[in-house]
Parts: sequence; C-alpha cells; structure tokens
Amino acid sequence: MLQHLEQLWQRRELVATMVMRDLKVRYKNSVLGVIWSWLNPFLMMLIFTFVFGVLWPRSDQPHYHIFLLSGLLPWQFFSAAVLGGLHSIAGNGHLIKKVYFPREILPISVVLSALVNFVIALPVFFALALISGAPLNREVLLLPIPILVETLFAIGVVLVLSTLEVFYRDTHMVMDVAMQAWFFLTPIFYPIETLPAQAHLLGVTFNPRLWLFRLNPMASIINTYQDLLYRGNFTALDFLARTALTALVILVAGYWFFQRFSGRFGEEL
Repeated sequence: MLQHLEQLWQRRELVATMVMRDLKVRYKNSVLGVIWSWLNPFLMMLIFTFVFGVLWPRSDQPHYHIFLLSGLLPWQFFSAAVLGGLHSIAGNGHLIKKVYFPREILPISVVLSALVNFVIALPVFFALALISGAPLNREVLLLPIPILVETLFAIGVVLVLSTLEVFYRDTHMVMDVAMQAWFFLTPIFYPIETLPAQAHLLGVTFNPRLWLFRLNPMASIINTYQDLLYRGNFTALDFLARTALTALVILVAGYWFFQRFSGRFGEEL
C-alpha cells in the first residue's frame, strides 16, 4: 500500500489534470458554466425553504434557510462525489485498457472535483448569511476540519463503490436508492434535536439521536458544519473525533479493497 501511495504522489500532477478534466466535462456546453456551482445549491435552498418555511413553517428555527444551506452544501458535495465516483472506473475502460497509471487516480479525481465545486459554492452561503443577518462566529475558521474528514470519508466510500461497479453493474442502481435514504437519515433539513430521545422498534428501545451519530458518519459531519456555520459553537467534538477515525479506517480499508481487485479491471471492462 505504501508503494502505491508513493506512485500516487509521484503522479500528483496527473491527479490535478484529471480534476480539471472532470470540471471541464461537467460544464461542457453549459451556458452558465461554473455559475451552476452557485445556482444549484441556491435553487435547492429555495425549494426546501418554501416547503419547510412556508408550507410547513418552523418558527422555532431562526434563519432556517441558512441552517438548511449549512447542511445542504456539504451533502451535495458528498452526493456528487459518491454518485460521480461510482462510475469512474467502469466509465473509463478505454483508458484502463490502453494506458498504465494508478487506477485510484480516477475515483480520487472525481471526489476532488466535487470538493472544488463545494469550495466554489461556499461564497453563496457566506453572502446569504451576511444579507440575512445571521451571525458568523470565529468558529467558522475551523471549517477545514470537517471538510478534510468528509473528503477522506468520501474517497474511502468511492474506492469501494467504484470497484463494486466494475464487477456488479447494478451497484449504481442500489446506490441511487441508498443515497435518497441516506439523505433523509442525515439531519440536513431538520435539527438533530427534533428527533425523539427514545423510540421503539421490534420491541427494542433505543435512542435515535445517539445511534444516528454512531451508525451514520455523515450525520456527525453535517452536524459539525451546522455547528460552525449556523450555531457558532463546536459541541459534538467527541462524535467528530470518532467520525474522523471512522473516515480514516474506511479510507484505508477502501484503498486496500480497491488495490486488491484493481488488477482485474482490464479483463472485466
């Protein structure tokens, strides 16, 4: 694994080239181009704000649109990275068969291009927060921490899924449904505090808030974004530390899993 990492580092310029290629393909023949990085989350925010701010108002959540956007932006980053990176190997069979290069560059470049789009979209959030009068505290300077954790987690997940997609082409169909369920099981458009402290399922009593954090790394990551960008505090440091460790484990396991089967990509594609 260390040898593969060394090769990956030696080809870091190729990674940057692939990231640029993904960005160019994304906006090719698009009239607005990179403006979609700002417009897409803004339009999604308007839709959710209309539904949960007008049709189903939440009077107990001040600046609800800012709360929503603080969770929606990082989720869109993760969703774009996973659903885009899933096809990164199966969709580039012509490259894999003809040219040798570290195969992991393909899924990693997709995640990094989604990261670039996320960073480009952040000014929309800060502009709306200032216009709306929502307070921004100095805790926002800690924003690189959840960004790094989410990026590592996304790379690990994409390495696994892109490998599975080579051998099982219905992986993307499963993930289309799974990502929708994952979205609703992550506190993006609702505060984690609205979940009951106690619930019953199949005769078992459990704490939904606690287990949502334990079983869903994105819940902890999104909550950290909301703490820094919306609430102005950093209350769930212990959960973020565990999530960071989980992300690192998934990254290492995903990289091992990817390398374990990458030698068969050519014959399968």
